[in-house]
Amino acid sequence: MIHGMPIDEILLVIAIASYIIGALALFGFFLSRVPFLRNLGATLAILGAVAQFAQLVARYEISHIWPLLNLYGSLSLFSAMSVAIFVIFAFRYRLWFAGGFVLALAAMFLTYGVTWNEGVMPPVPSLQSYWAKVHVPIVVTSYAAFLVSFVLSALYLVRYYVERRRGAAMMLSASVEPAAAGAAAATATVAGPNDGVSGWLASLPSLPQLDVLVYRSVAVGLPLLTLGIITGAMWAKEAWGAYWQWDPKETAALFSWIIYAAYMHLHTRNHWRGLRTSWVSVIGFISIIFCYLGVNIWISGLHSYKV
Repeated sequence: MIHGMPIDEILLVIAIASYIIGALALFGFFLSRVPFLRNLGATLAILGAVAQFAQLVARYEISHIWPLLNLYGSLSLFSAMSVAIFVIFAFRYRLWFAGGFVLALAAMFLTYGVTWNEGVMPPVPSLQSYWAKVHVPIVVTSYAAFLVSFVLSALYLVRYYVERRRGAAMMLSASVEPAAAGAAAATATVAGPNDGVSGWLASLPSLPQLDVLVYRSVAVGLPLLTLGIITGAMWAKEAWGAYWQWDPKETAALFSWIIYAAYMHLHTRNHWRGLRTSWVSVIGFISIIFCYLGVNIWISGLHSYKV
């Protein structure tokens, strides 16, 4: 405790502040390509994730209760792992252009998780299983990988539709006024990639590159989700006597798994790869959020927080 404030709360404030300021810095880098903003955003992303992991450890040291067994703890891990996976991808594949979006979502989910902080409460008997301590980190990490794939898919779709609209406008101009269209194209070429809409579009990789990045992040998330479902079944067998009971959470998790498995299959088909698979990825993440939060909060079941 520092000046009357518990260390875990101090670390939480550091994490949220780091994510918000880091998001602003990386949004600035996305628009301006100023290296200082990228370096500042990267530093704050790492600081925020480290602060969050330290906060989870501090909560365990204070309470001696596994901190991931409630929605507050799991959302803390979700936001931290989202940033950690993003940072790893960013250093390897130069994904800093997406950092503002990832950090903003991490800050949002972490802040929402704080509203579910009910203090130190002993877990119910079913949550005291060894499998609970294995299952929750695995499945939450899979959700984090899918958050990264969602951001990349959304950026793919934005670039695709902006380029298509611009191409249609240029074709229309060329058909009406060929000379004016040629002059406009020449002006755009001289203006370069840092002018207007072209500036932020130029900050993004090409559509094929974005598609590959989406695929790689889904390829991280799907095996983890598979393992999470398996460990969840082992936990269910120990806690409730059956591997599978078609609980709303189990059904929603299976539905999400099917969507991402379909994504991986469809990505092998040239006529599906790109635009269509990006939409599948977006739909998959919506399904994940419904499985993670919607089912837990609004629908009664074995995994429900609904009273």
